Amino acid sequence: MSFLRRRSGSPAGPDFDVLAMDPGDWPGHFGAMTMNAQDGSCQGIFLRYDLFGGRGPAMFIGNLPEGSPAREPEDGVPFEVRQLLAALENDEPVDYVSAEDFPVMLGDDLLIVKKVKVSEERVFCSQFGRSDGVLVTIASWDRPIADDLYQLLKPLPAEMFQQG
Repeated sequence: MSFLRRRSGSPAGPDFDVLAMDPGDWPGHFGAMTMNAQDGSCQGIFLRYDLFGGRGPAMFIGNLPEGSPAREPEDGVPFEVRQLLAALENDEPVDYVSAEDFPVMLGDDLLIVKKVKVSEERVFCSQFGRSDGVLVTIASWDRPIADDLYQLLKPLPAEMFQQG
């Protein structure tokens, strides 16, 4: 899988490829947020996909490099799940329930996906680690994450994350 590699050189955005669905392929609104450390290094990129008609966010995709503080939440609930619920203005408590690994075939490649279950049953969450150490987390509201979603993920251009 060619997208599972580190970028060479010094991109204007994060120092890793940001894996997501192309915003042009999404039928709604798209937003991106970066999490920066005090030294300015990128500790994560979060992509929010909203539906048309103001129906709210449908999905968050996070890309967290090794060392990011958001990778290991104390309570086990992924950061992206918390962000999704906050965007939906859902302030009900949510707890980690369980996680299970599932194999997903991408062409000739095998991807091991961890499906995370939380107490809010309308949230679906899956995670996988890339060969460059980046953890990708997908949190979806009221829509199960089908295996074919992983086929749609690709690196977004670094220019999307330039400042100025």
